[in-house]
Amino acid sequence: MLTRSALRSALTALALVLGVLFAPGVGVIGGSTEAHAVTKLTHSQATSRFSSSGVTWSSSGGCSNRNVSTCTSFDQLNLTSAQGAQTLKSATGCGLNITGGTETGHASGTYSHWNGYKLDFGKTTCLTNYVKSAFTYIGVRGDGAPQYRSGSGNVYADEGNHWDVTYYNCGGC
Repeated sequence: MLTRSALRSALTALALVLGVLFAPGVGVIGGSTEAHAVTKLTHSQATSRFSSSGVTWSSSGGCSNRNVSTCTSFDQLNLTSAQGAQTLKSATGCGLNITGGTETGHASGTYSHWNGYKLDFGKTTCLTNYVKSAFTYIGVRGDGAPQYRSGSGNVYADEGNHWDVTYYNCGGC
């Protein structure tokens, strides 16, 4: 008999496969750095989504150039990551400010900022209280950051002055 977690994983995989087969506008990105088919957004598309949901963003460099580490860019952000931020805003009611997107300068890897899977959120008491009360503590990451997993499987890492969030899906959107 399948556990709830195994069933959820199987259904998620099925949904991804069906999405590739039937969803228009979904592209499969070549190479071994992408885990599955994803829809990529432009910076403008992402900021439009965030604005409509009351999610703000800021940049220490006051820019949005993906190739400059002091900018906050959303070019090539996965649609599910943007939707995840919108879901988080709706679920928490907290003010959310994105401080890191797809710009260069973050750690590399398949589920990285550069590949569109991660967003950084400025740390607030509201957001921290929500994450620690609603999500499951799963231990520390290799760099010592405490991690929490949402019910949908997204991972929130407390990096001290911000939350580093890995979006594997839209968080129940």
